Order: sequence, then C-alpha cells, then structure tokens
Amino acid sequence: MKGRVLIAAGSDSGGGAGIQADIKTVTALGGYAATAITALTAQDTRTVHAVHPVPAAFVAEQMRVVLADIGADCIKTGMIHSVPIIEAVAESVAAHGAGVPLVVDPVLVAKGGAALLEPSAMDALATALIGRATLVTPNIPEAERLTGLGIATVDDMARAAERLHRLGPEAVLVKGGHLDSDRITDLLSHPGGIERFESARIESRHTHGTGCTLATAIATGIAQGMGLADAVARARRYLLRAIEAAPGLGAGHGPLNHAVTVTPEA
Repeated sequence: MKGRVLIAAGSDSGGGAGIQADIKTVTALGGYAATAITALTAQDTRTVHAVHPVPAAFVAEQMRVVLADIGADCIKTGMIHSVPIIEAVAESVAAHGAGVPLVVDPVLVAKGGAALLEPSAMDALATALIGRATLVTPNIPEAERLTGLGIATVDDMARAAERLHRLGPEAVLVKGGHLDSDRITDLLSHPGGIERFESARIESRHTHGTGCTLATAIATGIAQGMGLADAVARARRYLLRAIEAAPGLGAGHGPLNHAVTVTPEA
C-alpha cells in the first residue's frame, strides 16, 4: 500500500460516486484512502433524491484530525456543496495540509441532473479552492460554467483550459466526454504545454461516478509519486477498464466496476 489520499466529498448511498467511489478507487490502485464527508445524499442510479449537508466545522474537524495523525500525500475534493463547507475545506488545507498536492474536481451537477453545488458557492469554489489547486478536473459543462465560454470542439477545450489557468491552478484537465464524437479527448494543460489523451468511446449507460473516479485515480497516482501526465494516463486506463467491466446494476446510470484491478483468488 503506497500513497495516502484524503478525500473531502459527499457520500453516495448508491455506492457509485462520491466518497464510496473514491475509497474503492484509491484501494484498487494500491493507495490508502481517508475521508472528510461533506454531505450525505439519498441517491440511486437515477437521481439524487435528497442532500443533507454536514456542518462545516465538523468537516474541518475530520480533516484536521486525519492530517495531524495519518497525514496525506494528496488531498482531493469532490462535492463540497456550499460556501461554508468550501471555506472550511480551504482553511483546513491551508492550516494542516500546506504543501500537499490538491486535486479539485469541481462537482456541480450529478449524472442524473441534480445540482450538487449551491449557485451562490461558485465564486467561493473558484477563488478558495481552484485557485490553490495542483490540478482541477472539470468536464465540459463544468468548464463552461467556470469560464463562461461555449465548448463544442477540442480547440474550445484548449481555450477553456487557458481561461481556467487565470484562476490560479497549476494544471487543468478538461475532460471531453460530453463532445459528440466517437473518440474521447481529454486535454491536460500545465506549465510545460498541453498534452492530449484520446481513447475510443465506450457506449454504455453505466457511467455513474466517472468524474469522481478519474479525479481520485489521478490523485492516487500523485500521492504515489507519479508524474502528472503518467498519473492521468494510468487513471484513464483504469477508468476505461472499470466502465467495460461494469456490473450492470440499477435502472439509470449504473455504477462502474471499481474492483476491476482486484483478483480475490490471488
């Protein structure tokens, strides 16, 4: 077991996204997962039925005690829901996780369409967390909302990445799964330039939690000492395998097989 990842995110009662997907991903890639739960959701493969936020002070306390005792080699954020929780997470990173790489997955909307970030919290997310991130990982709708740009092509993705850099993150991964194409292109923009990752699209309705899974897989690679591009490449390979091996559960957007790397018989 190598690489400690502390994840601040919401719980998914259906197990396909959020904290549950994060823990499974880190474990499947050989790391150690710790968590600070920011919200409880009543959620299945069809939609988010209800959200119950965790008090911001308790989110901060979860992060404080984990960082003080276990420590972290990377911190990853997912659903953080409201301004008080965003501020609590940012302050905890500054106070107890200074110098630790930070991966921010700017979760705005669930796969089923439910809002996971309060509208008033967008500015706080941009300034308090994205601005200090080692890597931010928006999909196309998230990148559009964060930049105000329309994105219909890979060139548009590159322009959005450039605009996102103005918020302050060291690197930006714009995920291209929402483009209408037989191939999926993700763009990693960092101080050394732009790197392009491509793969064939897998036609499947079992894609619940793909954003959480990819960001957490990258965070695990960073925690394990991998270079950023190598961490992205491994994370994409893992995600594609997990989609291909999806168990076919639920009536909506089904979960992945996060245990695709695990061999119980070994």
